[in-house]
Amino acid sequence: MFKGILISKDESGYRAAFQDIDAAVLPEGDVTVQVEWSTLNYKDGLAITGKSPVVRRFPMMPGIDFAGTVTESSNPAWKAGDAVILNGWGVGETHCGGLAGVARVKGEWLVARPAAFTARQTMAIGTAGYTAMLCVLALEKHGIKPEDGEILVTGANGGVGSVAIALLAKLGYKVVASTGRPAESDYLRALGAADIIDRAELAAPGKPLARERWAGVVDAVGSHTLANACASTKYRGAVAACGLAGGMDFPASVAPFILRGVTLYGIDSVMAPLSVRQEAWQRLARDLDPAKLEAITHEIALSGAIAVAGELLEGKVRGRVVVDVAR
Repeated sequence: MFKGILISKDESGYRAAFQDIDAAVLPEGDVTVQVEWSTLNYKDGLAITGKSPVVRRFPMMPGIDFAGTVTESSNPAWKAGDAVILNGWGVGETHCGGLAGVARVKGEWLVARPAAFTARQTMAIGTAGYTAMLCVLALEKHGIKPEDGEILVTGANGGVGSVAIALLAKLGYKVVASTGRPAESDYLRALGAADIIDRAELAAPGKPLARERWAGVVDAVGSHTLANACASTKYRGAVAACGLAGGMDFPASVAPFILRGVTLYGIDSVMAPLSVRQEAWQRLARDLDPAKLEAITHEIALSGAIAVAGELLEGKVRGRVVVDVAR
């Protein structure tokens, strides 16, 4: 038995509970991990509250991220005692995840924990920070340099946005943060934002083309925000789209793409191959300031994760939430 969050769905309805869980619930896998730290992402909030059909199998332990130590392995890549992390791969959706004391997964889903980070720090980064790094890599590989102009980061107070600002600022880019919480301006400037705009400037329906402003964009919002970001991106600029906090729709036109040569990169963190994951984590170890990481992180106990999941969806949580699975 171990402690964890278990999501059930039956004739009584959909519910998530913090409880003792029998090991018989664990799915098939060739590596068993003692989970030490996890985190709460937007997708975890959807899974725990049931506000979107994220969970595809019941019962389910949510949690798309975890960090821990291998206890058993029949996979030749791993042995007992190895420090590992996991992001994505459908864990917490179709395969029991990390908001529990034990996880059993496929060995090919795991990444060795970078020596530069503690287990807690890897979860302060989590899928959100790893996704932010994938976005930054996409802009870099497109050829965008700091001298090319401003980089817009939408959903700036969220996990992806916060880490993206910190990374881009350290790399020398001028970052403009879009937020619906102007009271958090000091927080965003401390991360490295040079300027802040109200998300209302981007959230309403806009024109097919707007004044060119952004050399590049990291967007975690979607919907009209993404459409307007594309419409105001400079000639041959790039937009990295990785989220849907504002909606899954994309009410845009082809104008930015065929008249300005704007490139829209879709950033998928869930099924990214191992080589891409390793590159992202290597760059995070090099380019993410641990002090900035601590500033965007707050810690909760696993027993409090259900309550915080609701607050996360309501936009009341800034930065990253790390979950101490031992309490």
